[in-house]
Amino acid sequence: MVRIFFVFRLSFRKTKPQLSLFKIDINIGLAKLQEYMHQNDWLLSKSEEIMSVEKPGEGNMNVVLRMTTNRRSLILKQSRPFVQKYQQIEAPIDRIVVERQFYQAIQSSALSAHIPKILGFDISDHLLLLEDLGQCEDMVFLYEKREIDKTALQKLTFIIDLIHRTKVPGDFPENIEMRKLNHRHIFVLPFLKDNGFSLDDIQPGLQELSLPYKIDAKLKKAIKKIGKRYLSEGDTLLHGDYYPGSWMTESNNLYVIDPEFGFVGFAEFDLGVMAAHLIMATGKKKYLSRIHSRYNGPADKKLMSQVAGIEIMRRLIGLAQLPLDRTIDEKKSLLKKAHKMILR
Repeated sequence: MVRIFFVFRLSFRKTKPQLSLFKIDINIGLAKLQEYMHQNDWLLSKSEEIMSVEKPGEGNMNVVLRMTTNRRSLILKQSRPFVQKYQQIEAPIDRIVVERQFYQAIQSSALSAHIPKILGFDISDHLLLLEDLGQCEDMVFLYEKREIDKTALQKLTFIIDLIHRTKVPGDFPENIEMRKLNHRHIFVLPFLKDNGFSLDDIQPGLQELSLPYKIDAKLKKAIKKIGKRYLSEGDTLLHGDYYPGSWMTESNNLYVIDPEFGFVGFAEFDLGVMAAHLIMATGKKKYLSRIHSRYNGPADKKLMSQVAGIEIMRRLIGLAQLPLDRTIDEKKSLLKKAHKMILR
């Protein structure tokens, strides 16, 4: 599952609200879970029995369990009013509703082969039951591999193109609270000189490397403009977090998961984020042009470039760090590329 590393010294909340809901965790008793599944009619029959429960991976936002029964394997996902891994950060609990509606919006199209099927939803307990995609791995291995093959790139561009072509349901959530949370971590905190976050705890010399970008008025003005657009209404269904942690691969199959940041916005946001992570992984800016040329819908390449540059910067000098093993000189080069991409 998603492996993003947050390192920070900020306190966003002193106490966590108490939840009056059915809570799942790795230590939940099988009998208790079995009863809950029966109450929701989520088991195939009375003879279907839960045999084991495990964590399918290291997620951040939500509690996620894999349940193995005597008939099949299932994924149970629950949102809480905070980021599960870093519980001092508040997060909208209704993000699970957004995820469900995103999957529903695209499940009848060719995209159904690239997303998990919804098997159940309990809005009162903020629980989503999904099919288990099997022994997949997320594609964060790209950061270590430093390359992506042409087939994978074509599939990823094909998938995001289909998502963007999906007719937006009239009742699709604005997801504004999740966007505000994301906006702060993408467009604001990384560019504050005093944000309580020491980059030298990540890598010695990174703090000094970041300082010129935190005092660059022209750069910050451009970033603020894109951030304002991010919070505005758009006309395209977006995944909202289209990066290697949301891309799952198994054999020749490729899946996209975790659309809880989904919203109706501008296509260049997803495309720019995608390009940014391939540029960070490979060190090659050419992936911006490759994605743009393979994408069938309308997209402003300059706006894509600006979004990509912001995403590169915030991942290198912001709080949401990646498993990106690069030297200071390599990060310096990426930051220079990103700066040019934003101000081109």
